[in-house]
Amino acid sequence: MSTQIEKWATQIRDGEIRAISRAITAIENHAPEAEPLLKILFPQTGAAYLTGITGAPGTGKSTLVDRLAAHYRKEESHVGVIAVDPTSPYTGGAILGDRIRMQSHAGDAGIFIRSMATRGFLGGLARATAEVALLLDAAGKRQILIETVGVGQDEIEIVRLADCVVVVLVPGLGDDIQNMKAGLMEIADIFVLNKADRQGADRLEEQLHAMLSMVVPRVDRSRVTGENAWHPPVIRTVATENKGIDKLAQTIAKFRTHFESSG
Repeated sequence: MSTQIEKWATQIRDGEIRAISRAITAIENHAPEAEPLLKILFPQTGAAYLTGITGAPGTGKSTLVDRLAAHYRKEESHVGVIAVDPTSPYTGGAILGDRIRMQSHAGDAGIFIRSMATRGFLGGLARATAEVALLLDAAGKRQILIETVGVGQDEIEIVRLADCVVVVLVPGLGDDIQNMKAGLMEIADIFVLNKADRQGADRLEEQLHAMLSMVVPRVDRSRVTGENAWHPPVIRTVATENKGIDKLAQTIAKFRTHFESSG
């Protein structure tokens, strides 16, 4: 068994798609070989950058992730996508619709996309998400995009997992006071105003900037204060038309550089 697992780990490190898929299934099903496999792979992790994409249902997260993945592939980065979908409380099933939305990458060996169901786990992620991210890291994926379930104000587990958290908003989803509620709005490293061609986009951006001017910059992860603290920017996108994606990728890179240089 040990020899088989070591061979399996070698296949994963070489980026073999079937080996990675089998490993993820083993992790999700709590198979006995999952833990020793991860132990072997763990020393090869740490090189990937994890970006979490979160926000309410209907904000266009899946399309945004799809376009962002395409951007990284143009830069010849190896990309991993983990898309989490809700599980039915009645049947226990999940649609896993992100596989349909990201069909354009089906023939690209440089990108690995995995949809997974929450299986009743709260917080916007699946129980296995963190371990699967480690697996993709060991498999050589240098940009890992994690799309959460369409979340509410308290489903913020992504902040504990991702290096950078992108909160996606769209105009016209709710009352003005919604933008000032705690939880989801406090975890953002970057705000994305998607579907920015809609009416009300200017007003929503003004509200965001007004809210951010009253908030003390979040320093718990960076331990950076004062002038060097990161102030979350607001990036406008129209993901369906691929507008603003380059700027978003540049801002994520700027965020990474900012905190890596801060120590």
